[in-house]
Amino acid sequence: QPAITNSDIMFVKIHCPWETLCKYAERMNIRMPFRKKCYYTDWRSKTMGSLQRNMRELKSWLPRNPMKLDKEALPDLEETDCYTAPFSRARIHHFTINNKDSFFSNSTRSRIVHHVLQRTKYEDGKSKMGINRLLNNGTYEAAFPPHEGSHKSRHPIKTHGAQNHRHLLYERWARWGMWYKYQPLDLIRRYFGEKIGLYFAWLGWYTGMLIPAALVGLFVFLYGLFTMDSSQVSKEICEANETIMCPMCERNCTLQKLNESCIYAKVTHLFDNGGTVFFAIFMAIWATVFLEFWKRRRAVLTYDWDLIDWEDEEEELRPQFEAKYSQVERVNPITGKPEPFQPFPDKLSRLMVSVSGIFFMISLVLTAVFAVVVYRLVAMEQFASFKWYFIKKYWQFATSGTGVCINFMIIMSLNVVYEKVAYLLTDLEHPRTESEWENSFALKMFLFQFVNLNSSIFYIAFFLGRFAGRPGKYNKLFNRWRLEECHPSGCLIDLCLQMGVIMVLKQMWNNFMELGYPLLQNWWSRRKMKRRGQSMENKISLPQWEKDWNLQPMNLHGLMDEYLEMVLQFGFTTIFVAAFPLAPLLALLNNIIEIRLDAYKFVTQWRRPMPARATDIGIWYGILEGIGVLAVITNAFVIAITSDYIPRFVYAYKYGPCTDQGYRQEKCLKGYVNSSLSVFDLSELGMGYSGYCRYRDYRAPPWSSTPYEFTLQFWHVLAARLAFIIVFEHLVFGIKSFIAYLIPDMPKDLCDRMRREKYLVQEMMYEAELEHLQRERKKNGKQYHHEWP
Repeated sequence: QPAITNSDIMFVKIHCPWETLCKYAERMNIRMPFRKKCYYTDWRSKTMGSLQRNMRELKSWLPRNPMKLDKEALPDLEETDCYTAPFSRARIHHFTINNKDSFFSNSTRSRIVHHVLQRTKYEDGKSKMGINRLLNNGTYEAAFPPHEGSHKSRHPIKTHGAQNHRHLLYERWARWGMWYKYQPLDLIRRYFGEKIGLYFAWLGWYTGMLIPAALVGLFVFLYGLFTMDSSQVSKEICEANETIMCPMCERNCTLQKLNESCIYAKVTHLFDNGGTVFFAIFMAIWATVFLEFWKRRRAVLTYDWDLIDWEDEEEELRPQFEAKYSQVERVNPITGKPEPFQPFPDKLSRLMVSVSGIFFMISLVLTAVFAVVVYRLVAMEQFASFKWYFIKKYWQFATSGTGVCINFMIIMSLNVVYEKVAYLLTDLEHPRTESEWENSFALKMFLFQFVNLNSSIFYIAFFLGRFAGRPGKYNKLFNRWRLEECHPSGCLIDLCLQMGVIMVLKQMWNNFMELGYPLLQNWWSRRKMKRRGQSMENKISLPQWEKDWNLQPMNLHGLMDEYLEMVLQFGFTTIFVAAFPLAPLLALLNNIIEIRLDAYKFVTQWRRPMPARATDIGIWYGILEGIGVLAVITNAFVIAITSDYIPRFVYAYKYGPCTDQGYRQEKCLKGYVNSSLSVFDLSELGMGYSGYCRYRDYRAPPWSSTPYEFTLQFWHVLAARLAFIIVFEHLVFGIKSFIAYLIPDMPKDLCDRMRREKYLVQEMMYEAELEHLQRERKKNGKQYHHEWP
């Protein structure tokens, strides 16, 4: 049928009759409902004690949970409350078929049609089969299941009800007014399929689990805010109006007093206080609890959605793989049919080239980070001699701020390059199936983007100011630019600024690209329709498939971009959380928006994706576990090396006024700032200065027998740092392993339900068969028997 808006476009509509649906539902082993569930807990409710009954009555009097959707607002999804069994035409009388048109849901029908299209030959030849090949060679522009209808209605949903499931999803899920409501996962699964349903279930679970992390992070931040003025270290820095600091750059920097760093010291205390260590341990445990409880949540969903016994079908080969290796064949151990085969030497050589490409791209990232470092060194001198007094006074903040913005622009530019390189490298490997291609591509994109996002943060956390040298003997880059030092109040403020700006800007950019870009594209396509002289009346009367054609297709990589964004955010939330306790709060606020953005995009801006089944989130779970392990190591190093927690700890117990008294309070840090600053003779600089200046280090004064050598306190601090890293990592990994061991992957209640259901299903099948045969005998006038025939 030609399109109304463009006669060059032809639509081929495919309808699947009842007999074909039944035939392929049996072949695909699709489970269908046949009897209402009788939960194994039902018999316990009869023997429930009076106390439990009273508790249940009391609950009914309590206010309703505002986050739950009204039962009246959602349709009764019958199959979620029925026993299911693999569909069989021979036993069709067992299944609950009230209406043949609605027995198979729209997503199931679409899946069956797609299954048929994938296996239909269009020409003679081994590889001339399937709709995907026709799409790849340009025979068809697109193949998609149409939406059920419009997502909007002239009449309110409360009075007139929902027009269709798409309208219902829009009103009860995709609107901004629903931001605080639980997601209708069963309806999402019914409309979009299990794979997309699992993504939104995981995203909702992750967002819900962020709430305690965000609250604890906010509490740590507020603790720092309320103790900012009473902090002994901040007080000493703010009152040090006689302490002269050594110049922090070569030519243009003037001598500054330590109390000019008062604001920096107070801000640093917000993120570097007594709650930091506790929060780092909490987040490491939180990551484990989140993943372990997700396993349990996934188990419940796979049970409710009949995915427990489901296994992936044997995937068809990628056309590129077949074309490349059509000369070499071997028998597939699953299907028993000959198929193209990739020899091991060829596979290994391609993998080596791909790995080399990955390392090259990672080295390109590190080069970009190095370029930003050089920029900071050059800009440092320029800002220090700036004419504008405000910039001249806060030249370090200006250097860091502009460095972060330039770094962000480089990150976003390189992301575009990475995607193309990841495509080339993945195609070069010639993966056998589409799922292998997706996993390989996803791993590369994660590695590229993770290194791209975090390399500059790693530099600031662990390298900035560590190799600068000392006054009179500074290390220089290319013998020209002096390496950057940490601020007198520490490097943590730079790390916080880097993380905060990148996290906020990246989330804003992602949200624009996810919603703003499709909106603009759809607006442009509507504008083109108007230019062709289409009136509003014609536009409204367009058939659904043509309206869908004017929407944007789902991302080429499916859900990979959605998962990648959230997994990278999970890394930001956990890896450097000791330096930025507000990260979980920012992630939570973003995800509340993200859920509704994605929902709006899926329901209104995208064509309906092909429903697909899945039992888990795939390769992303392994990546999340890897991030959890890396987070423990990184936070241990941030606390030990980047923050001043360990130097303060050593001073309080070894060098401060409370030495050997067995307790530590703020007064025990009296004199800490003076103890952490070394003395330098300004006359040695040859810049016309005289007297002494101070710098951050533990070195002997110029009048000692070994001037500028490391003091005993330096070695004590170094030993304490190394000991802390070892103790922290072993303690946290021990707690993580213990928690993972304690939490079973499947709830005991669910295990019992599954075993009882298996037993009951067999019993019910026998009973249903017996009833059917007895009815047949009655009909035929044969003798009626109660026993099994």
